[in-house]
Amino acid sequence: MEAERAGAAGPRDWARIIRERLAGSRPRHDVSEWLVPGVWGPIDPSQRRFYPRDPVPAAVLVPLIERPELTMLFTQRAPDLRNHAGQISFPGGRIESRDEGSPRAAALREAREEIGLEERFVSVIGYLPDHLVISGFRVTPVVAFVQPGFSLSPDPKEVQDTFEVPVNHLFDPASHHRNRRRSAFTGEEVEFCDISYGERNIWGATAGMLMTLYRLCVEPPAADAARVGPHE
Repeated sequence: MEAERAGAAGPRDWARIIRERLAGSRPRHDVSEWLVPGVWGPIDPSQRRFYPRDPVPAAVLVPLIERPELTMLFTQRAPDLRNHAGQISFPGGRIESRDEGSPRAAALREAREEIGLEERFVSVIGYLPDHLVISGFRVTPVVAFVQPGFSLSPDPKEVQDTFEVPVNHLFDPASHHRNRRRSAFTGEEVEFCDISYGERNIWGATAGMLMTLYRLCVEPPAADAARVGPHE
């Protein structure tokens, strides 16, 4: 794949690239732009009937920690949750009435409630396209940089653990393990990408969002502009 070959060139200034590629991006909720894990592009209109008709709006925070080596913060969900128990994820949840329809507000609130990340350390820099997940949510990934100095206090009812992974590792094609699984939406065989880090395995919707960001960073700018949409 062209994006994989581009990502193999070695460590880059990912913080600068991410800022440039997401500059001016905004949430875009049109069904024609929805993505699903394992499908590298918007849903084909002919397959729309396979997907949830009215998915629940939700948002996650994609937190990039501005350390000497850029890292990304993840959570491991509590083992007894109703949805995605025990999985590795980004902090987030459904967009509630108090968020006034704002994915940004929802992502920041959920990060504060789930792991105690204070908003004063967080700078939102852009958005990825909405992703559909098997549990019936339409998730807006809210990408943000986080200044070091924060402390976390995970809610044990929701989060079992938190951990950081260097972006150089996440964006290294050698860390991407491709396999084919049957899509829960269409029943078709599609290619998914899992990302391993030590004994941990990032997969499913979280890996799908992460790969969307990766491809955005390594594809030519013209393709990126079409994917993210026009600037405000």
